[in-house]
Amino acid sequence: MGFHRKEHEAHVSGKIVTLEDLAVGQRYAGREVTLDADAIKAFAGAFDPQPFHLDEEAAQASVFGRLVASGWHTMALTMRLLVESGPRTSWGLIGLGADDLRWPRPVIPGDVLRVESEVLSVHPSTSKADRGTARLRVTTRNQRDEVVLTLTTTVLVPRRQPA
Repeated sequence: MGFHRKEHEAHVSGKIVTLEDLAVGQRYAGREVTLDADAIKAFAGAFDPQPFHLDEEAAQASVFGRLVASGWHTMALTMRLLVESGPRTSWGLIGLGADDLRWPRPVIPGDVLRVESEVLSVHPSTSKADRGTARLRVTTRNQRDEVVLTLTTTVLVPRRQPA
């Protein structure tokens, strides 16, 4: 089956936001996704074909001692969850870059992931009046509340149109 989405008890807003709606310290959280071995293997087969992502027996002989998801799979799921539950703009979630990407713990079959994002800064553009940027700290956790991914990203955000 792959992964399964479930509404997470959260602070999800379906509201479309502009730069003026964002403030330092705001937090967003939302859906959960459950990862299974088939999804881990399918992603790895297409994008990160290493034995510890593809085969349980080979994974047992690895440093991980079991099948684990590719970090890039975790990142792809994080992006999906961010799009579904982070600040929503009329332009979509346009990333301008990411810093300090870390995978402190591996993701294993059966893990239930959720993403939290926090607004770190908000800056109107000095050259284009219709936009600005927001910096977000993104944290992905499993069902044991262990951090499995962190990053800081800068996103492009439209400004409110004058009335």
